[in-house]
Amino acid sequence: MTANWLLRVGTGGGRRAAAVALRPRLRLIALPHAGGWPSAFRSWRQVLPEDVEFLVGQLPGRGPRTEEPAARRVEPLVEGLSRAVAELEPLPYAILGHSFGSVLGYELAKAMEQKGLPPRLLAVSARQPPCFPSEPPFAHLRTDAELLAHLVEMGGISRELISRTDLVRPALRAIRADLEAMETYRRPLTGTSVPILSLGAVDDPVVVAERLHLWSLETTGTFTRRMFTGGHFYLYAPGAAATVARQLIAGLDGPSGDGSTDVPPHRPAALARQAGRSVNPSPT
Repeated sequence: MTANWLLRVGTGGGRRAAAVALRPRLRLIALPHAGGWPSAFRSWRQVLPEDVEFLVGQLPGRGPRTEEPAARRVEPLVEGLSRAVAELEPLPYAILGHSFGSVLGYELAKAMEQKGLPPRLLAVSARQPPCFPSEPPFAHLRTDAELLAHLVEMGGISRELISRTDLVRPALRAIRADLEAMETYRRPLTGTSVPILSLGAVDDPVVVAERLHLWSLETTGTFTRRMFTGGHFYLYAPGAAATVARQLIAGLDGPSGDGSTDVPPHRPAALARQAGRSVNPSPT
């Protein structure tokens, strides 16, 4: 089960040798954007400590699971992910979701709470809180041409890739399924007690930055917001990845303080805006 839903990614920039592998003391579970593959988080391998186990969600309908039908609702995805997480060796862990992955991460945190195995921290990135549901016109109903134009506009795919139908066609199927799951998702009746770290970019073309602080309504635990620059896919840039990784590890190692805080935008020196997006284009 774990092998299907979660891909274990090497950390420490490839410096961990199998013969001297450190026993992990912490775990980070990352969930990519709509249509995203685990490779979206490849820059994170360079910034995580060697003793942090790094697992990335691997959803049906893409990558090695291309032959499986993509799920078009949030519930079956969360069910599969939660079973996989429950099978893991117990470790203190955090969940990080980017865009559509934030929806999955939020529901996964709640599911793990119900199992008595909650994460210590939930980080939600580049997605408005559930009190702002998606409204028509829905992106998953766009034609392929309209969806591709949207992808290019928001920086989710390069113009050069549009002609690569061998890559684009299967990617669009996964993107459309994830978008449908996200756009039919509605706010749950109950929230979570897991502390939430809300992340976003002030220059994100598809997310209203002023709404991100309202993720505080979804938790009875502590809440923190941190803003960056770099557009919708800022989280995959090495500078932002390093900054967020440090904050996640600090949150796993111990409490970061009480109450709500709001950190000014962070501007990494190098905004590698194409990181993690060349082979898994997606609007969210």
